Amino acid sequence: MKRSAQLVVVAMCLSPWLSATAQFAKPEDAVKYRQSAMFIQGQHFGRLAAMANGRVPYDAGAAAANAEVVASIARLPWAAYGPGTEGGKAKPEIWTESAKFKELGDKLTADTGKLVDASKAGNLDALKVAVQSVGETCKSCHDTFRSK
Repeated sequence: MKRSAQLVVVAMCLSPWLSATAQFAKPEDAVKYRQSAMFIQGQHFGRLAAMANGRVPYDAGAAAANAEVVASIARLPWAAYGPGTEGGKAKPEIWTESAKFKELGDKLTADTGKLVDASKAGNLDALKVAVQSVGETCKSCHDTFRSK
């Protein structure tokens, strides 16, 4: 019994380092996962952009809540771009220019962290700057790595 518990603990500790493709039963599952993550991220980012652009009234609490979701979700889709998960709107360049793709993913993670900080400051001007930065990073990645 004690030995089994030890093996379970070791397996749980090693699991984060397993291949990304091992996380998905089929390549289509990886595509659905990353598309779902991007959809949710886009919904919450759209709410922030609407505040930043004056299309809806600024609400500091709602901004902070949406920024937290965007930052959390921004870390998720990258594991679903492993070898053998080609498809969806992903261009082949994701796999041939993986260093550039990773760089943009890391930039998005950093930018969404700044978005959270700006949203918690309760300052619409700070939010506008952070929204613009995240939007530019998203656009840069989509222009390079996403099919229309």
